[in-house]
Amino acid sequence: MFRCMEPGLAAAIHPRALSAGIWSRGFVPTLAEGSGDVDVRGPFGRMHALGQGWMCTPTPGLRRVMVLLAAALVSASVAAGEGWREEGVQYGQVGADVVLSCASAPGRSGVEWRRDGAAALPEGCVLRDGDLLLPRAELAAGGAYSCHDGTGQLLRSVSLRLGYLPGIPSVTCRASDYENFSCSWTPSVETFLPTRYITTYRRTQSSQVGPCVQDPGRPRTCTVPKCEFWSSYRLNVTEVNPLGSSFRLLDVTMQAIIKPDPPEGLVVEPVPLAPRRLRVRWQYPASWPKEPHFQLKFRLQYRPVAHGSWSMVETVNLSEVITDAFSGLEHVVQVGAKDFLDAGNWSEWSAEVRATPGPGLTVTPGDEAITDASLESPAEEPSLAPNPEPVDRSDPMEKVAILISLGIFAFVILAVVLGIASAVWLRLRKPNKDETKKHDFLPAAVHMRALPKAQIL
Repeated sequence: MFRCMEPGLAAAIHPRALSAGIWSRGFVPTLAEGSGDVDVRGPFGRMHALGQGWMCTPTPGLRRVMVLLAAALVSASVAAGEGWREEGVQYGQVGADVVLSCASAPGRSGVEWRRDGAAALPEGCVLRDGDLLLPRAELAAGGAYSCHDGTGQLLRSVSLRLGYLPGIPSVTCRASDYENFSCSWTPSVETFLPTRYITTYRRTQSSQVGPCVQDPGRPRTCTVPKCEFWSSYRLNVTEVNPLGSSFRLLDVTMQAIIKPDPPEGLVVEPVPLAPRRLRVRWQYPASWPKEPHFQLKFRLQYRPVAHGSWSMVETVNLSEVITDAFSGLEHVVQVGAKDFLDAGNWSEWSAEVRATPGPGLTVTPGDEAITDASLESPAEEPSLAPNPEPVDRSDPMEKVAILISLGIFAFVILAVVLGIASAVWLRLRKPNKDETKKHDFLPAAVHMRALPKAQIL
């Protein structure tokens, strides 16, 4: 049977293994007297790491510092693995040194280790004092390990799971209305270990932290409810596994991430007796708030099924008439939505709906034959066929708005005219100072002439 050979003192585990997160909760580091080794004891026995790389010194103060450093490293790994205290399972980091302990070995000699029931162990393994050391463990080294005494009796079994530390997740957020927003994320590193996510948020103007609620039916997504339109938020998505954690902070502004759901209830119908027209209508998405100050605008794209170039029309109405469709050809129609004030992004396109324009009353030569040149660019040619049915693109609300605008304009013009007339009238009634002075001088002169010379002198 193959056994790991007892190595010399040169084969040692670097103390960075302490920070690899390979221990479960409850280990207490102790420093062996007269050496630089660290013994860590726990529920599964003893894990031993030689102090190679730690500068050993007989100074008691420095030794205490090393003990405190080891305790800090172990406590960090305990905090990372606190949520994964599984009986008989041990986690380790790929590329780090991993120690498997056989705690019940009598005298800790004559111990045999097996992997998945076989004596073949990973290449480079080291057996020291009954413990199995896996230097710079590879991902393939994981599995079910067991240690046995000289008679083959099972002393302890452990399932070793190897993986990587979490990477910083990639997070994106979207608001389908002005009341809530949701965020989704993808891990940047495949860790091969059980992972959970902690999601929180806070308003940038506040220190109060709330949970971004995760939906079990939608993995890796969370929702922030009851948002305030003019507020900004900071989202924290933390990825945690038995080896450690990493997080992403994302600042979110509602106006920047608003993206409505696609419009619903899209219907496309041919217009009777109009061979070049299709009537299209749709509805607001159900997720959009039914409030008058939160309006949407829409864009309509359409093309013949046989051609790849789209024609596009924007509107604020819930219906539109296509006037340049090709008679007898099936058309594809889709509609999208965006905030009326142009905040955020356009929605995804709605599902495709197909329809074919109906025949007209009469067939003119221009409608009989569609040339190849016209089919090459259907989006650029306007409809030239006569159509007895007028297209009513007006909306009752639009008419009311026009009437109100005309009334306001007329009122402003009237006010300006009255102001000018008042200014002219006041100007005409204002007395002229020069004329007043002139009129006062003439009567005095006449009076002076009428007096006798003796009185004047």
